[in-house]
Amino acid sequence: MSDHWNPERSEPLAVGPPRRRLSRTARAQERRNARRRRVLSIVALAALVVVVIGAVFVGSKLWHGLFGGTSDFAGDGVADVVIEVHNGDSTTAIGQTLAEQNVVSSSKAFVEAAASNPAIAAIQPGFYKLRTEIPASSAVEKLADPQSRVGQMVIPEGRQLDDVADVKTNAVTKGILSLISDASCVDLDGDRACVSADELREAAGNANLTALSVPAWASAPVTAMGNDHRRLEGLIAPGSWNVDPSGSAEQILSSLIGASTALYEANGLLGAAATAELTPYEILIVASLVQRESMPQDFSKVARVIFNRLDVGQKLEFDSTVNFSLDRTEVATTDADRARVTPWNTYASPGLPKTPICSSGKPALTAAENPEPGDWLYFVTIDLQGTTLFTRDYDQHLASIELARKNGVLDSAR
Repeated sequence: MSDHWNPERSEPLAVGPPRRRLSRTARAQERRNARRRRVLSIVALAALVVVVIGAVFVGSKLWHGLFGGTSDFAGDGVADVVIEVHNGDSTTAIGQTLAEQNVVSSSKAFVEAAASNPAIAAIQPGFYKLRTEIPASSAVEKLADPQSRVGQMVIPEGRQLDDVADVKTNAVTKGILSLISDASCVDLDGDRACVSADELREAAGNANLTALSVPAWASAPVTAMGNDHRRLEGLIAPGSWNVDPSGSAEQILSSLIGASTALYEANGLLGAAATAELTPYEILIVASLVQRESMPQDFSKVARVIFNRLDVGQKLEFDSTVNFSLDRTEVATTDADRARVTPWNTYASPGLPKTPICSSGKPALTAAENPEPGDWLYFVTIDLQGTTLFTRDYDQHLASIELARKNGVLDSAR
């Protein structure tokens, strides 16, 4: 029997059990469930995209680091910055310092640039002014350029903390505090900054001794000087030093005193003091007198004169100890100056000055630690070539003084 089309049928006949009509509430719930499924699908897809992008990024960085080049800055930099190269720093360590200061993009970039530039061998410990965000190759070149160095300072032997004026010529010899101040100056992005000598003087007189790195063997005599900034006299050794331009006055002094202490002790100061039955601080005082009272060829003999006079209770009577508190240099001091009682004047008081009167070099320290054997109590320079005669006999000393007068160097007599 054929199945003919019935025009009165509006829809196909259902197959299976008849459909159950949903209530309005159920239909609404179904629509909400459908929307929730669509939202969850979108969120899951987005999360998957983020994971894929992250994996691609990390993988590309890893691939780039292992097999490709190293990212680097370009251009002339953004801002001035001071960095320090420490003694013993490897190329990698320098690179890490530069990366931390945002000078180079990474330590690896600096190491790679240094490997192709022999100038890396010229880099010395110290402070350098660089620019942030510069190519690693430029950083190598800048560090090798002496013009990039800042904070360099040389303290000559025999300098004292304060400036000294020559009475005859009015010439001013810069003291250690002024030298430090000069070395601390740096121009950063057009602004010049310095730690002033007055700031250093204030810190020297008032900062805590521990904060200043004053060694234990000097703490008692330094404390005894109260807040006089000259309490630190002699504790900063002469030589070449690096000063951090970004440091405070207290930090700079602490760095110099700490490094000087290590230098003194490494050169045998503690052992020599014990042998001489003096304190290390007293050895520094003797060395400072030797430094200011004689020429290098006579250092060890003058040291012996000092010890001999101390042994017999004779005043030292050195003009250098008179001049020290005057902040001026007079070859022949006046009676009034010699009569002034100060912590240093060895005409007015017996024994050693209360502090060193200058920073002593190694030869003067060596002489103080190992004076030449002899019984001399007097010495006088008799000519302009620096010839000095030593004797224990006072009458002979008077004859030497007369010879010094004839040669025009009477003011060198002792």
